[in-house]
Amino acid sequence: MDPTTTFCPNLACPARGQTGQGNIGIHSCKDKRFICTACHKTCSATKGTAFSRLRTAAETVSLVVTLLAHGCPLQAIVVAFGYDERTVAGWGARGGDQGQAVQEHLVEQPRDLGQVQADEIRVKKQGDIVWMALAMMVRTRLWLAGEVSERRDMALIRGLMERGRRCALPRPLWVCTDGLIA
Repeated sequence: MDPTTTFCPNLACPARGQTGQGNIGIHSCKDKRFICTACHKTCSATKGTAFSRLRTAAETVSLVVTLLAHGCPLQAIVVAFGYDERTVAGWGARGGDQGQAVQEHLVEQPRDLGQVQADEIRVKKQGDIVWMALAMMVRTRLWLAGEVSERRDMALIRGLMERGRRCALPRPLWVCTDGLIA
């Protein structure tokens, strides 16, 4: 637990958002809680993460979410780890929500993108096929946006462009594709 990289999440705290100022201390190592010396409120070390308020070890949840992300069937994880199917599905949803929040906070910020390349790929899933469109900033190789659809059509491309637009400064943007008519 490193209090220098943590800030007080209390909205009414005068030291909210300040890191490395010495206002955060360790309240309890066992319970993994910090205390703010400015407002005297405590908070969990996992507040604002996918592990907040979970009783299962973060390493186990990370492993399960990683297996889900790599396509391991939910039922196989349930059998292997002995957790309820709803619990495993909930962890997967928490991981997805956290990933979406990080994407919105860190990536979907207006920046000078320069050249952006976009393409779509056909993805096989159990009993179905979907299309996934992706956009990448060429200079840094940062994945800006992704969109999934059952059809490779204008709606897929528009969704991708809307997500990509959130990452760009309001100026002309150079987008390269492979020639898809949409």
